[in-house]
Amino acid sequence: MADLSVKLFDFTLKNPVMPAAGPPIKDAKMAAKAKAGGTGAIVTKTISTKAAEVPRPNMAQTRGGFMNTELWSEMGPDHWLENEYPKIKDLGLPVIVGLGYSAEQISELVKKTEAYADAFELSTHYLGSDTSPVVESIKAAKKATDKPVMVKLSPQIDIPKFARAAAEAGADGLVLINSFGPTLDFDIDSGRPLMGSADGYGWLSGEAIFPLALRAVFQAVQTVDIPVLAVGGISTGADAVKMIMAGAQAVQTCTAAILKGPQVYGKIAEEIDQYLEKHGYQNLDQIRGLAQKAAPEAANYETRVPKIKRDNCTGCRLCIISCVYDANYLDQENRIVIDAEKCAGCGLCVTRCNFEALALA
Repeated sequence: MADLSVKLFDFTLKNPVMPAAGPPIKDAKMAAKAKAGGTGAIVTKTISTKAAEVPRPNMAQTRGGFMNTELWSEMGPDHWLENEYPKIKDLGLPVIVGLGYSAEQISELVKKTEAYADAFELSTHYLGSDTSPVVESIKAAKKATDKPVMVKLSPQIDIPKFARAAAEAGADGLVLINSFGPTLDFDIDSGRPLMGSADGYGWLSGEAIFPLALRAVFQAVQTVDIPVLAVGGISTGADAVKMIMAGAQAVQTCTAAILKGPQVYGKIAEEIDQYLEKHGYQNLDQIRGLAQKAAPEAANYETRVPKIKRDNCTGCRLCIISCVYDANYLDQENRIVIDAEKCAGCGLCVTRCNFEALALA
């Protein structure tokens, strides 16, 4: 078994997987379930100075993703201080306390919750181009505590610009990304939006935003020299491995925990371990940032015909159906053949193959 432990600030995670602030970690009871499910840390649902009034319905599974119009916790800070944080702290895992949203609110809440936090995660849900709201929130938190402060960034902003501003303001780490939006979906029979918000809009999360999150994490790691925690569409060990290869210190998951239950934390950790063992790695440091080192320096315009592993081909025809260049066909033994004269090297067939019969040259 590989070493999955992660040193984050002045504490150590047994594995790099943890909940993202949201419904799967809405109270101490759910935190206990997350621990039983194998999480390496607890990230509490974001609170603000008042309980949130959340529209209903506020969650829906959509094609390829998940929509929500969830806000911060529907329980106020007094309830959390009296009933939730003490029980969460007693679980014995590192606790990252989620707080939002303005600098004034964060300053007040940091002082009240500091006794229960190993670190803080600030959420501003800021979507503009001016970095000052994020910067001021970080400064307010840093002034109120000596404990590590991370800030969560949204995907719609200029990632390098905001990552740099956050680091310069004193942030000890970044969390990327928040959900993407606003988005819209509605019931085809009634025409009514799936979300109960005033405009029917929601925010997209889940597998659909994974490539967006991966790009944001990759950019943030390139830009700053502070820990980056990855979140956004992570549902498998392979997803987590990609984020760590992009340079992430650890990963968070929310939608997968909603759809699959709290056991998903341990399952993702187990799949990470399986990947490391299969490829001969002893620990996460050996893969962290590998994608940064492999990043291209320029675009490639050379047509490269995929390599074929004949013994792996099942003749399923997926690569043939989706080849718009009519380059793929099956031979008499029901194995894939690629006409090099027709192939444009687009790469789609490689990503569609479920049996590793094709590989990029």
